[in-house]
Amino acid sequence: MRDDRPEAEQQASAARRFFAGVTEQAFMVELGVADPPLIDYIAALLSRFLASDDIYSVRSVRGERLTQVADMLAEAEARRGPAKRQLHRHIGDFTLFWTGVFPDIAARNKHLGGKDALLNYRELGKRSYAAASRIQVDRETAPSELLERLSQEFELCVYGLGEVRKAWEEREGGPLLV
Repeated sequence: MRDDRPEAEQQASAARRFFAGVTEQAFMVELGVADPPLIDYIAALLSRFLASDDIYSVRSVRGERLTQVADMLAEAEARRGPAKRQLHRHIGDFTLFWTGVFPDIAARNKHLGGKDALLNYRELGKRSYAAASRIQVDRETAPSELLERLSQEFELCVYGLGEVRKAWEEREGGPLLV
């Protein structure tokens, strides 16, 4: 059967399947984590952040792109309800991605100075997921219970993402992020 979808859509679909497979392998087989919603969330996170526009999708009320966690935190404090939850969730995702997949870049950014120089991404990730989990919304793609688990299991998820990165580096033709 011929796939008539645009090439970009086909590639995105292939990337989602790839990340689903390597994430499941790393978490379920290698780490013994039998939590399909958590594993699916992490695989989706990798697929979303495949495009750097999604990593840096947060904007201030003036429309400025926010690239530093310190700015994202300040923006989160200014928001209420679902917007605040969404921003705290993004901060959790952002810090989990960088500490798990590219810890060398996260460390380098810390040493370069700037607003994030004194921030601990791991602690902020845990706190942000916990804060997001406490804000109730009518409908959300990530249930509060899942965000709470991401907060509690942040270190395990960081380790698991490191294993995912190793797996895709070992596979020829694996996707290149960022």
